[in-house]
Amino acid sequence: LVRLVESGGGSVQSGGSLRISCSASGYTISRYCLGWFRQTPGEEREGVAAIDRDGSTSYADSVKGRFTISQDNAKNTLYLQMNSLKPEDTAMYYCAADDFDYCRGAYNYWGQGTQVTVSS
Repeated sequence: LVRLVESGGGSVQSGGSLRISCSASGYTISRYCLGWFRQTPGEEREGVAAIDRDGSTSYADSVKGRFTISQDNAKNTLYLQMNSLKPEDTAMYYCAADDFDYCRGAYNYWGQGTQVTVSS
């Protein structure tokens, strides 16, 4: 059974930093395509960052230069380091994983989310 559990969310002031984590069980993350998404009430879920099996990364324009996605295969954990946070980064953040033959930007496993709140 594949399970993803996010942690590390919280409240921070504008300009601050936060690192959220996604602990995986039931599979080895190095074999999966991984991503972070975020969602605010009434809005569609937005892709934030992704990391492919070869380690290549991609980011939404809104977070480029501020957020960094990474993974620790020994800990089977995915991270999102968020710097220079802005109030508009406030959202529920979700990690996701996919085991398709290639990284397609779609995910079939999701965590329950962790809330990030940035105050001005």
